[in-house]
Amino acid sequence: MTIRPASQYDFESIMNIYSYAREQMRLSGNPHQWGLDRPFPETVWNDIRTKQSFVILEKERICGVFAFIIGAEPTYRIIENGAWPNDAPYGTIHRIAGNGQAHGILAEALAFCEEKINTIRIDTHNDNHIMQHLLKKYGFQKCGYIYVDDGSRRIAYQKSSAQIRSTS
Repeated sequence: MTIRPASQYDFESIMNIYSYAREQMRLSGNPHQWGLDRPFPETVWNDIRTKQSFVILEKERICGVFAFIIGAEPTYRIIENGAWPNDAPYGTIHRIAGNGQAHGILAEALAFCEEKINTIRIDTHNDNHIMQHLLKKYGFQKCGYIYVDDGSRRIAYQKSSAQIRSTS
């Protein structure tokens, strides 16, 4: 698999993947995380425009998509029932999804992101048991709960691929 920045020409493929992912979430008992229409087309266009959207290709065909943002995530400022393990600079993975025909989408995205920055944060819905399992499998630590822009609660996770050294 390879990863490249998404372009405007990928928009339809990306939206098809998100449609498939919403249906899979619904079928697996997670109908509320993305509901019937998330991520919104405007959000996807913004991810592409700001060069924060990436597509995963297998045999030159798009099989996955995710947004990766390096820098402070506003919804992560307040965390409840826990704490972030450190204040190291981090990148956030958002809106990750696959087309169901390729396996290892999260592993590929994670390897790509860890090449850019050592600390990765991600969040998921309480009903998204598949993602929770995968995050645990790939070494993410559950840190507490955050609230996203629509006010709904998400489980927040962090993984640091390198030991963070204190300077005390």
